[in-house]
Amino acid sequence: MGHPRVYRAAVAGKHRGNKPNPTTEFFALTRRLTFAAVAFFLVAASGSAGYAQSGPFAGMAGNWSGGGTITLDDGSTERIRCRASYAVGAGGNGLNQSLTCASDSYKFNLASNVIAQAGTLSGTWSESIRNVSGNLDGRGGGGNFQVMASGPGFTASIALTTRGNKQSVVIRSQGTFRVTSISLSRR
Repeated sequence: MGHPRVYRAAVAGKHRGNKPNPTTEFFALTRRLTFAAVAFFLVAASGSAGYAQSGPFAGMAGNWSGGGTITLDDGSTERIRCRASYAVGAGGNGLNQSLTCASDSYKFNLASNVIAQAGTLSGTWSESIRNVSGNLDGRGGGGNFQVMASGPGFTASIALTTRGNKQSVVIRSQGTFRVTSISLSRR
């Protein structure tokens, strides 16, 4: 009958009559802490793998918000509020963008898909409120992009500059607005 008690004590890591060894406990704790640190760095490294992209859109992924001004075709200027979302893929060479902006009297929802190859940008865009779409062509890299958006009865030049968590977008058009100037920050 004495065996079950000894067995339970051995399973719990204690043997009757043995005193805890501080050196052994210290090394066991050190091993656990080392394992935890290695696991933490492996998880952190795998979580930041998306930032290892090297294409021209690398570092743009995420949600952005801000505001600016819009100059309408009648010459009036209004404050505008904007939200943008960027999904970056293909090693930083692909970009899916969604940009929604609204002023007191004007609103647009712009979506675009862009691919970069050797400094040349190409893709498509669509604006859901007016149900228009078209093509994008341009150049860019190093956080600076110059793009022409064209479609039936519409052309616009778009200049986009990204520096860290700050971004500026200037859209010049011959449509219902002339110029939109926006400053965004990553949230």
